[in-house]
Amino acid sequence: MPSSRRCASRKKNDSPPIHPPKQVLRLMELLQRQGYEAYAVGGCIRDSLLGLSPNDWDLTCSALPEETIRALPGYQVLATGLQHGTVTVVADGMPVEITTYRVDGTYSDGRHPDSVTFSRNLVDDLARRDFTVNAIAYHPSKGLVDPYNGLHDLHSRTLRCVGIPEQRFQEDALRILRGLRFASTLGFTIEKKTAYAMFQQKNLLHQISEERIQVEFGKLLCGKDAERILRKYQSVIAVFLPEITPMVGLEQHSPYHIYDVWEHTLHAISAIAPRLELRLAILFHDIGKPRCFSIDAKGIGHFYGHQNLGAEIAKNVLTRLRFSKETIRTVATLVKYHDVSITDEEVRVKRWLNRLGEPLFRMLLAVNRADTAAHSPAAALRMDMIDREAAVLDHILAEQSCFQLKDLAIHGKDLLQIGVPEGPEVGRLLQELLDSVLENRCENRLDSLLPLAKQLAFSRKETEG
Repeated sequence: MPSSRRCASRKKNDSPPIHPPKQVLRLMELLQRQGYEAYAVGGCIRDSLLGLSPNDWDLTCSALPEETIRALPGYQVLATGLQHGTVTVVADGMPVEITTYRVDGTYSDGRHPDSVTFSRNLVDDLARRDFTVNAIAYHPSKGLVDPYNGLHDLHSRTLRCVGIPEQRFQEDALRILRGLRFASTLGFTIEKKTAYAMFQQKNLLHQISEERIQVEFGKLLCGKDAERILRKYQSVIAVFLPEITPMVGLEQHSPYHIYDVWEHTLHAISAIAPRLELRLAILFHDIGKPRCFSIDAKGIGHFYGHQNLGAEIAKNVLTRLRFSKETIRTVATLVKYHDVSITDEEVRVKRWLNRLGEPLFRMLLAVNRADTAAHSPAAALRMDMIDREAAVLDHILAEQSCFQLKDLAIHGKDLLQIGVPEGPEVGRLLQELLDSVLENRCENRLDSLLPLAKQLAFSRKETEG
C-alpha cells in the first residue's frame, strides 16, 4: 500500500495546467453535487502533463454504475462495460467513459478480469492501472492524486509498472506491447524491472488477438523512437513477428552497405515519415533477403529476388495481423518495387506514374530515399537520382502531361465513330494510343490521335485478314 506521503494530492499549481473540456467539467460537477467523487484519470492526464492534446477524456468516480446514470439525467448513456463498472456518457456529442473505482479480480484469460469489486476509494482504483504515468488522477479544485509517483516518472520520462511488473503483465499481456508503444511514441525509457519483466513474460503475447496487436504495433512503428525500441526489444516483437529474426546480424557483404540487414532496416525507419504504410514498407522492404542470400567468388553478397519474396512475406504478415486490404496492397507494392531503377527519363517516370498513380509513386520515392539514406556513402549518387526523378515528376504534373487513359484526348466513343467494333478492341487500341503518347511518338491531341487510331485499326484488320 502506498505511503500517506505518496497518497497526498498535489495542488494543481504544482504542475502544468490541465484543461478538461467543459463537457467533462460539467459531468464532474453533476456527480459531485450528488455526493460522489469524480476525477479525470489515465492517458488524458498523462498527455496534458506532457503538454499534448488528449484524444479522449476518461473519468473515474465513487458512484456505482447505476448511481452514475441517476446522477446524470438528460444525458445519453451507453452501457459499454457495465460488468466492469463502465458507462459511456455522450455530452454535447463528446463520448466520456466513466468507470466506478474498482479492484480487479484474477485474469484467467490474460486480458480481462474475471470479476471486479467496486470501491469508494480512489487509490484502490489507481492501484490496478498499468503504468505509474497512467495512474494519476486530477480534480480541478483538489489537484493531482499521484500515489505511485507518476509525475516524477513523467518528468524523468520513465515508464514503470504500478506494483509488480510480472503481475501487471500476467493480468493483461497487451500491457507489454502498450508499454513499448508508449516508449516509442513518447520517447520514454523503460525502467529496468519493467523491461526485464517484458522480456521474461513476452510469450504471453501469444494470448493476444491479432487485431489488438495490429493497433498497438502500428502506433509503436510510427513513434518517434521506433528505431530504438525495435532494436532493444526485437525479441519481444518477434513473438508475433518471427519473420524479422533472420534479418538480425545478417551481414550484407556489399560496398553499398555498412549495416547488417536488421540495422539497415532500423536506420531506414528513422529516415522516413511516420506514416503507417511507409513505416511498414520500410520494415518489410528487405525481409526477403535472408532467404535470397548468396555470395560470389569475390566475396560480394547478393539477394536476387528478395523484392518479390519480401512482397509476399509482407502480404502474409499483414493479413495475419488483420491489416486492411488497402494497406496490404500498398505496402506489398512498395516492397516489390523498392529497388527498381526508375531513372530521370521522362518516359520512364510517366510509365511508373501510369502503373502506380501519383500518390503511390511519391510514396515509392520516399521509400527509396529512406532506403538509400541507410546505405553506405557509396550510394550517395542514388540519392541524387531520386531528387531528379522527383523533379521530373513535378514537371510532368505541372505540365498536366498525359500518363493515364483518363488523360487521353481521345475516348472510346471516338473510336466507335471511326468504325472500331465495340468490345475489347476499343480498350486495346486506347492502350496503344496511350503508349504512343507516353513514348512521345504522338501528341495528346484529338487531331493527332484520330489518324493514328485509324492507322492502327486498319493495320490490325489487315493482319487479321
